Amino acid sequence: MSQNGVPDFAELLRSAERSAYHLEMRDLYSVGEEEAAFGEFTRDGRADLDPDSPFWLGWTPLVRETVARGVRMRRARIVSEPVTDYIRWEHALTEVNIAVGEEVRWLPRRLASDLALPGNDLWLIDSRRVMFHWFTGDGDWAGHEFSVDPDVVRMVATAFESVWERAVDHEKFGV
Repeated sequence: MSQNGVPDFAELLRSAERSAYHLEMRDLYSVGEEEAAFGEFTRDGRADLDPDSPFWLGWTPLVRETVARGVRMRRARIVSEPVTDYIRWEHALTEVNIAVGEEVRWLPRRLASDLALPGNDLWLIDSRRVMFHWFTGDGDWAGHEFSVDPDVVRMVATAFESVWERAVDHEKFGV
């Protein structure tokens, strides 16, 4: 367990027994470790689609390990249209997420107006635990919050399922 009772993310994902669901609601992330790869995409349209490349080594082995244990991994993204350059990049990269076992859907923000949504991106693990991610206004990491409160978990699970039900499979969502 890391500081403030928030588990290390890899530890949290490795503890999943049935499901790990990720809800993303921002149009731009500016996380430091992505800066060079995103810059390359904006300059020449290239995205690293090799799941075994150094860019992906912090993620793809963890997903493969999780999925191999029978855990269902779903990722839902709520996005504004027209999409930002960052979302175009994420869309290109999603090929790797799917290749290693994630299911991914996209929901245009205009179709989410009547949904009750949490205020932050999150991971929902086994419909029992939630890790919220906080970001600065310009999209860099700002912290995390962990909850096992049944009311919070229920709200998050309901929100995620509402988004998932309306969202479009990655293969059908054009950017």
